Amino acid sequence: MKKATLIAIASYLSENVQYANDIEKEFLTNALAELNAEINRGADAKAQKVAQYDAVKPIVLDALSDTPVTITELYDAVRDELPDGFTRGKLQYAVTKLWVAEIVKIDGKPSTYKKA
Repeated sequence: MKKATLIAIASYLSENVQYANDIEKEFLTNALAELNAEINRGADAKAQKVAQYDAVKPIVLDALSDTPVTITELYDAVRDELPDGFTRGKLQYAVTKLWVAEIVKIDGKPSTYKKA
């Protein structure tokens, strides 16, 4: 089931639980707890990833200048300052997807990047 559907069901149940009798209220309360647990599943992991990218961002942006560099060159320049497990692929994802407002991409083979 899609997350949007789960959210809609949880919203409907929470709005209508007040009209239920005692037995139904207990059932609806338990169902709502399970729905909310499913809706929020993975939220902690997502928050950790966001925090990791936020911590790395200043390191990467400080390493960039007006001189275009490839992802590999950029990674080699900041590798020692990055946390364990922060791979070249994660850096490439961040540069190409997350920080596009702060970084200019220069198309080519290979593409290069510089500070905006």
